[in-house]
Amino acid sequence: MTIRLDVSGMLARAVASGATAGQLADLGPRLVVAHEELLADAARGALGFRELEAQADERERVLSWAREEASRLDDVVVLGIGGSALGAQALRSALLGREWNLGDHHRRGGRPRLHVVDNVDPRSVRAMLDAVNLPHTRFLVISKSGSTAETMSQYLAVRERLTSLDLPVREHVAFVTDPWKGVLRRVAAAEGIPAFEVPENVGGRFSVLTPVGTLPAALLGMDVGALIAGATAMRDRCASGDLRANPALAFAALQWNAHTHAGQGIHVLMPYSDALREVAPWFVQLWAESLGKRSTAAHQKGVGPTPIAAVGATDQHAQVQLFMEGPADKTITFIDVEEHPDELVIPTDGAPAELAYLGGHGFGELLRAEGAATAGALAQMGRPTMTLSVTRADAWHLGGLFMFFELATIYAGHLYGVNPLDQPGVELGKQLTYYRFGHPDWKSMRETWDALPKSDPAWVL
Repeated sequence: MTIRLDVSGMLARAVASGATAGQLADLGPRLVVAHEELLADAARGALGFRELEAQADERERVLSWAREEASRLDDVVVLGIGGSALGAQALRSALLGREWNLGDHHRRGGRPRLHVVDNVDPRSVRAMLDAVNLPHTRFLVISKSGSTAETMSQYLAVRERLTSLDLPVREHVAFVTDPWKGVLRRVAAAEGIPAFEVPENVGGRFSVLTPVGTLPAALLGMDVGALIAGATAMRDRCASGDLRANPALAFAALQWNAHTHAGQGIHVLMPYSDALREVAPWFVQLWAESLGKRSTAAHQKGVGPTPIAAVGATDQHAQVQLFMEGPADKTITFIDVEEHPDELVIPTDGAPAELAYLGGHGFGELLRAEGAATAGALAQMGRPTMTLSVTRADAWHLGGLFMFFELATIYAGHLYGVNPLDQPGVELGKQLTYYRFGHPDWKSMRETWDALPKSDPAWVL
């Protein structure tokens, strides 16, 4: 079981805009400092996502509860948004396959089905409520603060539906929230609703290895132990400030270098795997929300890369044209899966002569060949690439990928001169939403709301 990062395609020997020997030499001392800053963050308790051993007791509580609960369930529904949903979606696609039909009330392989409701579009919320087998459903309400308007709205709709059918809320809802504070913690204590802890020092987009991800994973019978083992192995592997010894540091450094020195601030993640396709949008949130900030090092100037999700080979017929011949402002990171245990051989029988070259090869073999060919073609066009190779798409490798990208994000934050753990840019929108809905704590936002630019009827076409 291995995860390897090949950064050859990010270097000047491969593409003209790549990192030169001089740039790599200059990076060395800066990366030592970035690693020391990460260690300092960890020492002061700011990087709870690395503290996997400290979370062992809560993880065992999750596993024990899930073992008792799962056998009675047809459906598990995650109510969450952002980091409270994207991790569960990545786990589902990697370890269970593509989404199941919401209208099918039969358990698959002895396991309940997992649904993730990550928006408040009424059509989707109503469809979910009408489709799941409510007497055999557990809703996981995931909000660390317990005040997320979208998730709380979903929760209230679910609560009303359960109550209308005389189904006890405590037997059909569980909370994943702050250990001590917030409305969900109070409701859980008052009504006996099961509640699991997001550590105080773990933010939402870094929370996939806490009960935010491990609770739905455990209910679906995923190998949580292997998930954590893979993450632990990657964390321990990234223990050096040396670019060549620490893959997460190398990823962050070369992305930052490409942005700073070559103007390549659009960072594409392109798994050549349906199993890992949802890792890309999970990464997009992590990279964007953590790094798109005003930088104190740049006199409050806005900095940060723009991440893009793609999937191979699908996007060879969509975005790759842009990557190949559009503006040279992108880096492309591929994820290659080396082994496909469910390999399917392309038939030879009945193939026209023009298609005979395909016969006898595997679909997974074709997928890998297309990934390598696309990387080569991009290099030929002078576009920088790197490749993350995983042995297979299983829990151990997925845990390693989660930890890899989380560590890389912290390193990149220090390189960009921003705090990768906060998200001040999303707060104003939340506050204005609270004001519009009459939240008593946000009446003071009226002046801000009234001062916003108004729609000009002359330009409504």
